[in-house]
Amino acid sequence: MARFWFVSAPLPGHLDWGGFIKTARTLQAGGHEVVWVSAPPIADLVQAAGLPFAAIPETGWLWPLPPTPDLDHLRPDEAVRLRYNRALDTWLTEALIGPATEALLALVGEHGAPDAIATDPFLAASALAAEALDVPLAVCGWPALPAPDESQLLPIQISLAQDAQARIQRLLDRFGLQGRYFAQGLTPAVQSPDLHISYFSRYWHQSDPDVLPQTQFVGGMPSTPLGAPPDWLRALPEEAPCGLVTLGTVFTGDLGFLSWAAQGLARIGLIPIVVLGRPISAEEKAPLKKALPPGTRLLTWVDFDHVFPRLKIIVHHGGMGTTHAAVVHGIPQVIAPHGADQRGQARRAAQAKVALNLTAIDIRRGQLMPAIAAVATDPVVRETAARLAQEFAALGGPSRAAELIARLV
Repeated sequence: MARFWFVSAPLPGHLDWGGFIKTARTLQAGGHEVVWVSAPPIADLVQAAGLPFAAIPETGWLWPLPPTPDLDHLRPDEAVRLRYNRALDTWLTEALIGPATEALLALVGEHGAPDAIATDPFLAASALAAEALDVPLAVCGWPALPAPDESQLLPIQISLAQDAQARIQRLLDRFGLQGRYFAQGLTPAVQSPDLHISYFSRYWHQSDPDVLPQTQFVGGMPSTPLGAPPDWLRALPEEAPCGLVTLGTVFTGDLGFLSWAAQGLARIGLIPIVVLGRPISAEEKAPLKKALPPGTRLLTWVDFDHVFPRLKIIVHHGGMGTTHAAVVHGIPQVIAPHGADQRGQARRAAQAKVALNLTAIDIRRGQLMPAIAAVATDPVVRETAARLAQEFAALGGPSRAAELIARLV
């Protein structure tokens, strides 16, 4: 049996990527030694999943980001540069990655060296530590992509790519490494020649560039829920049709969107389940409660495995874990992406004909409620979503991912 470290940023969404933590549990069930490594804020979530947790003080992921400056006083080119820089700083802040790498290497004394590391796709410290320990690296949740054509990049993108390359080179020099686990093209990224696992399918990425050969698509399927359903869910009649609204755990401040979406669900006869993704104060919650239709269940968090089998539609932000859960359960979607990789997920879901992809302009023009009605009542969308769920299930899901990672050693 082998020893595996699973390393993630300390955010709930970074445990998922469509099956990341489920892959760890599958390896553990197969008799392997698995340790989840991250900062303390997610320790309870990991341990509740039955996995040992090793705390490190820093993972190299910058969160929360510093407050956004007032962009109104900047020239447009300066505002664009600021946005790109903030995105780069999230995963490539040298002052955080150095200590995070040292913390990972220090774990060897306590837990023994791993035979392989499986990582969240955006942790540069995992790439550095895997090379320093001379162990294989599996990047879970993101395909390995070829370098883009430089002629297709904007000048600002080229400038920031050069900045990123310089940051990575300084980190490599600091630890005496060659950069085995970083992409060699113009746009740097954590990239393993050993294995990349995507919990989606090649069809899902139909309009994207061809992936590199180390990418394996494993799809996924619904999981058996752990424990009993929550009391509020048991209280709903089995035949009661439900719809879910969420903006995940990061883009949680748009309370108006949550109330508009819930009204749209109620208008077509669904019970709205609104998931906030974070605790909010009574002062914040009071006006939201007034804006929600009668019968709405307003919750801070839900267990997808319990709730998704009850849904007719989900209205959400396009987070990878939420999108994946909707796909494997065959649920039609309305997606209003708010940032990061969500626009890509929304685009792919629309191309797969299982979702409508709404922009902020669409929503301001009143398209949210008509979109909900169209998606929730169209039998063709539901049939297409069911076929896509079957395709994902056939790829093997976390069991296939665990098999591929175990092969590395």
